[in-house]
Amino acid sequence: MSIPRSRASAFAAAFLAVTVIAAGCGGHPASNGQTSATPTTAPTSASPVASSSAGPSATAQPSLPAAPASFRASSVTFVSSNEAFCLGTAPGHATLLVRTLDRGQTWARLAAPLAPLGSPGSGASSAVWGTRFASALQGFVFGDRLWQTADGGRHWALAGAPAGQVLSLAAIDGQVLALVAKGSGPARLLRRSLAGGPWVQIASVKTVDALDPTDLIATQAGTAAVLSGTSVLVTTNGGRSVTSRATPSVPGFAPDSVAVTSSHALALLLVGQGAAGSTEKVVYTSPDSGAHWAKAGTPSNEGDPVTLAGGSPTDLVLATASGASWLDRSSDGGHSWATVLTYGDGGEGWADLGFTTTTNAVVVHGPADSAGNSDGRPARLLLSANGGATWQPVSF
Repeated sequence: MSIPRSRASAFAAAFLAVTVIAAGCGGHPASNGQTSATPTTAPTSASPVASSSAGPSATAQPSLPAAPASFRASSVTFVSSNEAFCLGTAPGHATLLVRTLDRGQTWARLAAPLAPLGSPGSGASSAVWGTRFASALQGFVFGDRLWQTADGGRHWALAGAPAGQVLSLAAIDGQVLALVAKGSGPARLLRRSLAGGPWVQIASVKTVDALDPTDLIATQAGTAAVLSGTSVLVTTNGGRSVTSRATPSVPGFAPDSVAVTSSHALALLLVGQGAAGSTEKVVYTSPDSGAHWAKAGTPSNEGDPVTLAGGSPTDLVLATASGASWLDRSSDGGHSWATVLTYGDGGEGWADLGFTTTTNAVVVHGPADSAGNSDGRPARLLLSANGGATWQPVSF
């Protein structure tokens, strides 16, 4: 399965029309690739740092080397308002992982899996393209393989994972959710305990367009949602049980992206006809996990949609890309929209748009997708502290 990463010029080959197995069921074991919870130790790209006498706490580690100023971002994950981990690269490096404890003011270099940075379908052997952390200690780097750490990035090991590419991953309610594709067949939505164990299949996934695969599992406030063709799968317990909700039926429009905006609220983007780098768009919202939907408003036609995200039912941000890359924002629940950021970059796109709190947001513009950022992509990390109204680039 060829799945490009965030480039508007190559967006037609991702995934995501999920066929529900059964709402509320425990699922079935993954049909292949199932392994034990015990990881296989493997080398990492930086020397391990000895833990302090306080124990294996990420914040209790001794001084770490600073991140190189030439670091370029690919994927980011926040575990609190101030602590974040960012996967990326720099000239002379295949893959780097850096961490901040002060919301991007300073960055330290951690160990990283010995795997080249890439993108789904790029052809790079054993490439990685995303990172997600469940806490300051437990985290994952994913791609053609799945890597895990239990000590805040000091050591990494290959984790038991189903066969195929891990396209998107989320850790929620003590569970790990993964969207996995193999070859040209359907992808699968799976779950596993954060502590380890066998993978359980939740749904079978058909292909659909997507500019950023890593954002296809939306999470917030203990709730996760995955767009499923003309349905949305919603879980409030890490995928142990799943409810399927129908999306609004709008002639000429198809569901494209879903956002979780509170423990029970969703926002949904539907996309209609497209021409010359523009697409018709309409946003619907639901206060009850998709049981009922109401039309909100229509974002700008500019660009093909990448991701819809929200910090609350009020504040929504939409990332799009085509001849340029845009961020549009609504502060009234999707009823009115304004473009708040534009890069005239030919459509380099976005990755990992999301909210850490109701006001703190993050996104990667033009994510790096090659070792050393050999393609020269922007690969800049941007932060917002006002619900996406304004954005500031981060220096490493």
